[in-house]
Amino acid sequence: MALTSESTTVWTGSLFEGSGTTRLDSSKVAEFPVNWKARAEGEAGTTNPEELLGAAHSACFSMALSNILTSAGHEPESIQTTAAVTFQPGEGVTGSHLLVSARVPGITEAEFEAFAEDAKENCPISKALTGTTITIEAELA
Repeated sequence: MALTSESTTVWTGSLFEGSGTTRLDSSKVAEFPVNWKARAEGEAGTTNPEELLGAAHSACFSMALSNILTSAGHEPESIQTTAAVTFQPGEGVTGSHLLVSARVPGITEAEFEAFAEDAKENCPISKALTGTTITIEAELA
């Protein structure tokens, strides 16, 4: 059964002087302020689409890696993934870099890197980012 998740953004004003809020409608767990300065330069206390995309990518990748490892008989104790999504004004999203560290008993570093590469290629958010460069650094903790 397919699940559709919803978020809503309300924006007021021009791109450069305006601002908005993004609300997670389906889960109702958060609402975030957004504006151009946060997107182009970074601004404490205000998010941007790329940070939200990074949250989606890191969560999706971690879930995919957990499934791949468990299916291969190597249930992970923990997986920590950071997704660093780069935005270039005038160009758009130029890449997502995954930095992953995990505790997985009974596998070698080379095996882990192969599993991580599989998850990078096949998690649904990576697939949605086709056309964008996705890089990875993976290591056992």
